Amino acid sequence: MTTAVLDLPSSRAEAWRWADLGALSAAAALAPVAAGEGDHFLDLPGARLVFVGGVLDDARSDLGGVTIEAIGASDHALGARAAGEGWALRVDRQAVADPVQIVHVATGGENHLPATIVLAEDAVAQIVETYVGAGWSNRFMRVELAASARLMRAVRIVQAAGFVSLREEATLGAGASLVTTFLGAGAAGSRIDAQIGIEGDAAFAEYGGALLTADTQQQECAVRVRHDAVGGQSHQLWRAVAKDRSTASLAAAVEVARDAQKTDGEQSLRGLLLDRTATVNLKPELEIFADDVKCAHGATVGELDAAALFYMQSRGLPTPRAAALLTRAFVADALGRIANETVREAFEADADAWLAGAL
Repeated sequence: MTTAVLDLPSSRAEAWRWADLGALSAAAALAPVAAGEGDHFLDLPGARLVFVGGVLDDARSDLGGVTIEAIGASDHALGARAAGEGWALRVDRQAVADPVQIVHVATGGENHLPATIVLAEDAVAQIVETYVGAGWSNRFMRVELAASARLMRAVRIVQAAGFVSLREEATLGAGASLVTTFLGAGAAGSRIDAQIGIEGDAAFAEYGGALLTADTQQQECAVRVRHDAVGGQSHQLWRAVAKDRSTASLAAAVEVARDAQKTDGEQSLRGLLLDRTATVNLKPELEIFADDVKCAHGATVGELDAAALFYMQSRGLPTPRAAALLTRAFVADALGRIANETVREAFEADADAWLAGAL
């Protein structure tokens, strides 16, 4: 399959201003690599799925309550490429699903995969996804949460080379809750692109994570939350750590419709430069048409606190160790949102492994 990158949006478009579109064609052209034998699963019950090059590996998978079916594409530039056979999770009213773990293994070239998650009223589900290998992994996910449904997702991007592009579209009913945490701690480039619609009263969305970049790597998020109902809450908390000549870009937007009174929207974007040759781009955005809201945003980029670093050194800690501890605390601010202890510890271990190599 030939990658038609030329029909992707130009970086002159505001939503794509920091997108590393050239990396997609480079990732798609990577030579085939072996899938490897590691399963990358955490010690959790429930379904376990392995997709190698975007295709389900039946021998290494246990579908549990997940089905494989045809899924329609998005009209998004990247999501549209992922139409076809993918995985689906549907949970009935008041049911609690066991955790679902999905491992995506890129084996060179490009692979595309759609997914859908539909939770009925009061249903609960947990998803853990892991990206490994090398190549272009392109994903589209559609999420539909009925009233009071709760979905917790944790996504770790530890792919060694290439690019991971994620397009996600979610709608939340009254009182529904969506909590999603990302960790970009591999060497691949990435783009996390999402549109979240709060369509029911008192719904809650928390969407964020940590992007760790080194060498000439580029990672970015472009997330937009739209409030269309009364009393909704949204929190976007992102942390970026950039080293060498790498670039991390965080763009987070909140739209509040005229009738979405009593909305509470918060954005916290913070970047940490480990080298002055690195770049962190931040763009918080608020579009508010209601008059009874509580919305705020904060965006800061800086270096390690020199005073804290000196204090730790004066107490006998070597400089690399002191820097690692301060950086870990910075990243933990985002990863601490993961409620499942097993998942949180795994993500923290991935971040620690990145820090050990970077500092």
